[in-house]
Amino acid sequence: MSAEENKKVVQAIFEAFGRGDVPGVMEYVADDVRWDAPGPSVVPFYGERRGHVGATEFFVQLASNVDFEKFDVDEFVAEGDSVVVTGSERGRVRRTGKTYEMDWVLLFKVGGGKVTRFHCYDNTDAVAEAFR
Repeated sequence: MSAEENKKVVQAIFEAFGRGDVPGVMEYVADDVRWDAPGPSVVPFYGERRGHVGATEFFVQLASNVDFEKFDVDEFVAEGDSVVVTGSERGRVRRTGKTYEMDWVLLFKVGGGKVTRFHCYDNTDAVAEAFR
């Protein structure tokens, strides 16, 4: 697939995520995906996950723990099998009531029309503090 087609796959994921449609997200995720959101264990959606079960668990944990007050995508940049997405968010942790605000960069690797790898780069300290 071309870089532009790969970008459309990732854009479709963001559209489904925006609707709260996790099964719609999973349509664009490879069965053997590696889904990495490194960070402290106090944040339930951080960690390395594998496959549809793991990626789905990421979204379930995210949705059940954080209410987004702002979620803005700035840019999709695609080259080869890589799609980089930049943006920012402000979230409120349901359990603590604390908010965090941060910029992020997400790296997606796409093969055969599906995401095969995801890696999140964000302000893990800000998120962890909101969970404490």
